[in-house]
Amino acid sequence: MARNAFIIIDQQNDFNLVGAPFRVDCGLEAEPFIEKALAATREVNKERNNIPVVHVFRYYRADGSDCEITRYDAFKSKGFHGCTIAEPGAYELEGVRPIAGEYSVVKQRWSAFFHTELDLVLRRLGVKQVILTGVQTPNCIRGTVWDANSLDYEVIVLTDATNAKTPEVHQANLFDMKNIGIKMMTTEEYCEILKKDPLGPEATFQDRIREEIESRHADPEPAEFYEPATGNEARF
Repeated sequence: MARNAFIIIDQQNDFNLVGAPFRVDCGLEAEPFIEKALAATREVNKERNNIPVVHVFRYYRADGSDCEITRYDAFKSKGFHGCTIAEPGAYELEGVRPIAGEYSVVKQRWSAFFHTELDLVLRRLGVKQVILTGVQTPNCIRGTVWDANSLDYEVIVLTDATNAKTPEVHQANLFDMKNIGIKMMTTEEYCEILKKDPLGPEATFQDRIREEIESRHADPEPAEFYEPATGNEARF
């Protein structure tokens, strides 16, 4: 059973190539690091699927019916081209495209979890921790981090395998995420861990917290919580 999943978010032509409709200016700087981390992950997956690889794409319908309301006008101004279904701009960059045995998830919003099957697939595979790469840090990386944290996944952001419009924006968002307990790691650090353990970085929060809760034998709510309120007393 896997404990980690390696996730690539929005590493598509239309977010990265020069002249692309929604280009993230520094996005391509993350690409060689994503390729390196992906190659190391695929290496430990040769014998068994130790670390599931998930490719998350943003696909829009050509009429704009599933585009965010805050991006619709920009999408329209570009002739409804930009990660549009079946157009080359929607493809992942060549160096990180899926291969047999990997998963693909389509999203239309910032978070990879919002109205997608990602949580369902990860829980079925026993994943406790997600390792995030891709673009861009303040939007889809951050949105996915917040939802993953809310869903009780441990989260690692590969700091050089993600990027944003500017280095300053990238670093500011990494700072915010680190401050809520998100783990930061470089691609080199991640690859070194894989050399020692094909299952990847440790993920111990859930088991430790569960054991502590069980060992305390504490009542989760006071007995009064279950008694009906009387008169004008408010229960909450």
